Amino acid sequence: MIEYKLAKKCVLGMVMLVAAACNSTDNKTEGKADTLSSAAADTSARTGVEFEKPVEQQIYADYTTLKNALVASKKEEAAKAAGALSSSLRNREGCENTALVAERIAAAKDLAAQRKDFTAVSTDLIALFKHAPLKKGEVFVQHCPMANNGEGGDWLASERKVLNPYYGDEMLECGAVVEEIKAGKSL
Repeated sequence: MIEYKLAKKCVLGMVMLVAAACNSTDNKTEGKADTLSSAAADTSARTGVEFEKPVEQQIYADYTTLKNALVASKKEEAAKAAGALSSSLRNREGCENTALVAERIAAAKDLAAQRKDFTAVSTDLIALFKHAPLKKGEVFVQHCPMANNGEGGDWLASERKVLNPYYGDEMLECGAVVEEIKAGKSL
């Protein structure tokens, strides 16, 4: 029943995105903002996390999709998600270099390379989201001390439960919550 409701919401969201895109022939910027707002609302509903700015909401949504693909050890899905993340990062001033790293993840030949570059993306986005006004929910900064040949690696999650993107099912629950970013508590 829950899966049906989620699927229904996703279909409705996609219809809204298509309608917004089709109705915005005169003003491309306005259409882009409408699309980001719709996507932001969908992400907020799925994760319980809502940022004030739609562009930051979209970045978080695309990042979460990438992280989940790495948790599932799905290289092709991770590549697609990284491409979307790179696009959304280009829509926010100051994120140009992080967009380039996301492009490297999209072009990577294997999961190991994707996971290595995921560390840099995560580091940049943790810094971004610590300062982004959060309207609703919590974002958890999680850490695996074994990632990157023992150097460690951090990532963001919408829930406290650890699902490790650096090892997938090999060491799914390796890691811990090291910080919480809460609504109304941005730095």
